[in-house]
Amino acid sequence: MSSSDGLDLVTGGAGFIGSHLVDRLLAEGRRVRVLDNFEVGRHDNLAPHDADPNLEVVPGDVADASMADKACEGVDRLFHLAARADIVPSIQLPDAYFRANVVGTFEMLEAARKHGANRVVYAASSSCYGVPETYPTPEEAPIDCRYPYALTKYLGERMVLHWAGVYGLHAVSLRLFNVFGPRARTSGTYGAVFGVFLAQLLAKEPLTVVGDGEQARDFTFVSDVVDAIMVAADRGPAGEVYNVGSGRPVSVNELVRQLGSPPTVQVPKRPGEPDCTWADITKIGRDLGWRPRVAFADGVKTMLDNIEYWRDAPVWTPGTINRATEDWFKYLDKGSLAPGTAS
Repeated sequence: MSSSDGLDLVTGGAGFIGSHLVDRLLAEGRRVRVLDNFEVGRHDNLAPHDADPNLEVVPGDVADASMADKACEGVDRLFHLAARADIVPSIQLPDAYFRANVVGTFEMLEAARKHGANRVVYAASSSCYGVPETYPTPEEAPIDCRYPYALTKYLGERMVLHWAGVYGLHAVSLRLFNVFGPRARTSGTYGAVFGVFLAQLLAKEPLTVVGDGEQARDFTFVSDVVDAIMVAADRGPAGEVYNVGSGRPVSVNELVRQLGSPPTVQVPKRPGEPDCTWADITKIGRDLGWRPRVAFADGVKTMLDNIEYWRDAPVWTPGTINRATEDWFKYLDKGSLAPGTAS
């Protein structure tokens, strides 16, 4: 266990997962520096700590070399969570995604190496598995990046592991599965199902279910993810990759039932999406002793208890979803795989 008075840097610390990690680090007596450009992150997520002298917030971009260098000064541990997310914007803006997720990771790794950070934990994405061949999906499964977000997050992971192997940086990568919880993103981009459904519930609009709703997701509660990040920082072996999921996939139809079975409307199934995401979490349990603790039903209840967070989120309808996903259907031909994405 690291000493309680060290300095931790959380990139993307004003975002969804990042702000929950900041909560935990401060509660454990750590000094925390947040680097966030606030494109997605919200000042409100850190507001409870406004008067805490152990928190320093640095507005800035991880892809800015001078900013990354400044942010890493005196840092004991780097938690690199900053990234651009979502599928459709990555198809439309691949340059922005490459800059944020690849260049940004490079700059943070170089700054961490320069300043002698003792630990680096990278938040990778389970989207690198694409449409898996094996369920539950182990870390050794083939890589199948179907869109620029998945690819750029995977390239970031490869750099993290390369810096661990070549430069001796003590770095660990965690492939996160379908994280949900309070403070999940409320921006105007069509994305994760929980935020879409909660905004629709508040507006008394029908829930937009993709296809027949039997597709299953490995929904993982944010506090479990923070537990995994903490244990990886404390005792994760350098150069390792771990899945972080519940290990218990749940269908979208079951989510609708947990939300009280409100009216639904169907929208077309999208190409390039798996029918199931299901993390094999054997490795992280064996190596690090981590296991998920929050049952899905309990997590949903917590989301409903915090539903007002989504009061100002966009309310999606079949028409606006169809327009927002036009490029998805245009570029992600069903069954296609870009050359060079498989391992």
